[in-house]
Parts: sequence; C-alpha cells; structure tokens
Amino acid sequence: MPSSPITCHILDSSIGKPAPGVGVSLQVRQASATPETWRSLAKGVTNAHGRCNNLLSSDEVAPDVKLEAGGLYKIVFETKDYFDKAGKTTFYPWVEIPFTVTHPDEHYHIPLLISPFSYTTYRGS
Repeated sequence: MPSSPITCHILDSSIGKPAPGVGVSLQVRQASATPETWRSLAKGVTNAHGRCNNLLSSDEVAPDVKLEAGGLYKIVFETKDYFDKAGKTTFYPWVEIPFTVTHPDEHYHIPLLISPFSYTTYRGS
C-alpha cells in the first residue's frame, strides 16, 4: 500500500510498457490568488514500473502539507523529456491533469496512458 495519498502510473501505449523516468509534480491552486497561481507541493520521477507512489511521503515534503476537501490540485507529467530519451518526437511536451479532492482521507490514483500524439487518463483505484 502506497504511503502517499496521491499516486500515479504512466504506461506508454505506443510500446505497451510502463514509462520510467518521467518527471512528475503535484501542485495546489492558491484559492485567494489572482490571477490564478499554483504552488508546488511535491516532485518525483516514475520508477521502472512507471509508478510514482511517494509524492506526498518523501522527506522533501513539508510536514504541513495536507489535502483539503474542495481543493483544486493538478499533477504535471514531463512527457517531452521521456520521449526525447526514446528518440521520438511528441506533440505534447507535458500533460497537466487538474482534479478536485472531495474526500481528503481517500487515496487518489491518477493513471496516464501516453503515446507521442495522444494521452488519456481516468481516476484509478
């Protein structure tokens, strides 16, 4: 069981395998900020299985970081670097997935399927 309440998993559907080494960042929208601004909460990199299970459980995360009900978050995947290393051109240099935390005590898993010219996501379990 992952110790982070937010995890992700990336599969490269163009080769049918996990996507290791993809940079991942988790950000929270600053509710009172105008114009819209985002604050970085955590950064990570997908492992050999394409997973990042420790975004909010690493030593680098401030101890006061708590998920808030109704909070707007986004996870950003640095897909260009991954495809560059594979010698492929990609149309999407990064993928941003915004989501709302409705129940802070639940686990949020964000799977991402990528290829050089498409991506798809859903709320996982």
